[in-house]
Amino acid sequence: MSVVWLRVAVVLYALAALAVLPASLYNRPRWRYMAMPAALAGVFFHFVSLTETLVAAHHALPVDTHETLSMLGLLIGTAFLGLAVWYRTVSFGIFLLPAAVLFTLTPAFHPGAERLAYPDLPTGWLFLHVALLLAAYAALLVSLVASVLYLIQERGLKQKRLHTGAAGKSWLPPLETTDQIALKALLFGLPCMTAGLLIGSVVALQTVGPTFFADPKVLLSLAMWVAYMLMIFIRQHSGLRGRRAVYLSSFAFLFVLAVWAANQLSAVHRFKAP
Repeated sequence: MSVVWLRVAVVLYALAALAVLPASLYNRPRWRYMAMPAALAGVFFHFVSLTETLVAAHHALPVDTHETLSMLGLLIGTAFLGLAVWYRTVSFGIFLLPAAVLFTLTPAFHPGAERLAYPDLPTGWLFLHVALLLAAYAALLVSLVASVLYLIQERGLKQKRLHTGAAGKSWLPPLETTDQIALKALLFGLPCMTAGLLIGSVVALQTVGPTFFADPKVLLSLAMWVAYMLMIFIRQHSGLRGRRAVYLSSFAFLFVLAVWAANQLSAVHRFKAP
């Protein structure tokens, strides 16, 4: 039944993603009233699906690629709702909602069964490790989207061509708001990533041993943390905005993708078919 709820969530995310386009680009309030309930219902059914999946599998954390992707999609959908409620803008949904659909599509329609290479890892701390890192990844995606929206808005202002909808109102938040969202997302993601890496390192040292630090994903994760720190330092001390901020966020996001791909080379993080 959890797969059914997840498929319902994917459909609702897709409907919300479609409704966000006229709501943002053409400033149609009626479409906004459709997008928000659809996204909220999608997050609800997604949460129910993930909870049922974990309870049925008798573990408290995502242990395979499909469950991890599903949890990341849930976090992205929740991030969209938070931004829409707090900043009263649905423009982030143009990017975040399709991302939620993409991350949820595979576990919804091609569910798999995998297990960790080390099944005896303590699930409680491992859940925090996974959840905190996924929250950091979602925060980095939000920062990247905010930087892209900032660039679009800034270019429109320089060309004296505002991005307005049918009612003459801009579909983008003010520049200062967008920049603050990008920075706050990074500041939120940094402690999540730091705590997630520390917890994972401690758990791995107790179960796997010092060879854990020779794992390619671990080395890439440490490099990603350093890049994350440098990105925040540069943004705060140089006032980096616009195109350069987009390049910096994109560089960090590529690091995240590299770490994700390193699962295939990792002896600790690799998932195996039962």
